[in-house]
Amino acid sequence: MATLPNPLPKLAADPSGHTLGLELPAGRLIDAVGTSHALEATGDGDGPLHDPLLWHADGPAAPGGWAALEPARRTSGLLPLLIDVGGGQGAPEDWELLPDEVSYPGDHDADEVLAEFWDAYAADELGADEDRPGMRTVAEVFGEQGTYEETVAPFGPAWPGLAPATEHGADPEACAAETADSLADSGSWLKEPRLALVPARRSADIPAAIGWSGPLNHEADVARLCAVLRSWEDRFGIRVVALTFDRLIVSVAAPPTTREEAEAVAAEHFAFCPDNITQGHHETLRAYAEHEVLGRRTWSFWWD
Repeated sequence: MATLPNPLPKLAADPSGHTLGLELPAGRLIDAVGTSHALEATGDGDGPLHDPLLWHADGPAAPGGWAALEPARRTSGLLPLLIDVGGGQGAPEDWELLPDEVSYPGDHDADEVLAEFWDAYAADELGADEDRPGMRTVAEVFGEQGTYEETVAPFGPAWPGLAPATEHGADPEACAAETADSLADSGSWLKEPRLALVPARRSADIPAAIGWSGPLNHEADVARLCAVLRSWEDRFGIRVVALTFDRLIVSVAAPPTTREEAEAVAAEHFAFCPDNITQGHHETLRAYAEHEVLGRRTWSFWWD
C-alpha cells in the first residue's frame, strides 16, 4: 500500500506529542511486527525497531477524548480511532496486522468490489459455482435458514448497484466524536476501549493503513473493503470510529431516511459483510434495513 510520511516514530522521543502540536496521555506504539512499545514519560525509551502502525493510550477512553485528539488530524495527519484491548483475541499487537499484504484503496472501485461479492454469494447459494465445489453453503454451516430469494428480497441474483447518496446530513466529524463518546461508555461493543492515532490519508483508509485482518475469512485484502468505505464517506458521511479484532464500527452523518433507500444500502452491507445478516439478529435484508440501517447513525460489521 502507498504510504504517507509517518510521524509516529517521533513519539518515541516525545511521548506527549508536543513536537506534533499534541498533548497525549501515556501510551504505546504498535509496530509492523506486532510489538508493543510503552513510551516513557521522559522520552528516554529505545522506541520501536520497526515502523509503528498506530499509537494508543494506556488508560481507558472516556467521553471527550476523541475531540481532544482532533488537532492531530490537522497538525500531523494522524487520525483518531478507538481500539479494543480487552476482547478475547487481545490487543492490537495480537491481531496479526498485515500491512505489507494490503494494496491501495484508491486502486479499487467500490461498485466493482461489491458486485463481485454479491455475485459470488448468489453463485454459491444457487449452486452455480462449479469452480469451487468444496465451498459449503451458509445453510450447511449455520443450519437451515430462509431461501436465498427470501434473504436478499427485494433484490435478486443480479447486483442492484450502489445506493444513491443521502443529502442534508450532520457534520461527519461531530457525528464521529459523538459515536466515539457513546462507545467509550460501558455497555458498548468495546470491552476495554482505548484512544488511538493512525497515519492515514482519510478515515476510510485506517483499516488498510494498519493492515487490519478482521475480515480475512471474507476478503484477504482489506484495501478492497476500504474502497467501499471511501464511497460511503462520500455518499453517507461515514467515519471509521472503532476496530476490534473482527469488528468495524463507523459513524454515519447522513443515514438513509426512507425504507427504499435503507434497503439499497442494506444490499451493500450484505455484500460487504454477509455475516451481519446470515449470522445476525435479522435474517433477511429487509429486516436488517429496517432495524440496522434506516436512520441509524452507527453501522457495525462483524466477520466470523
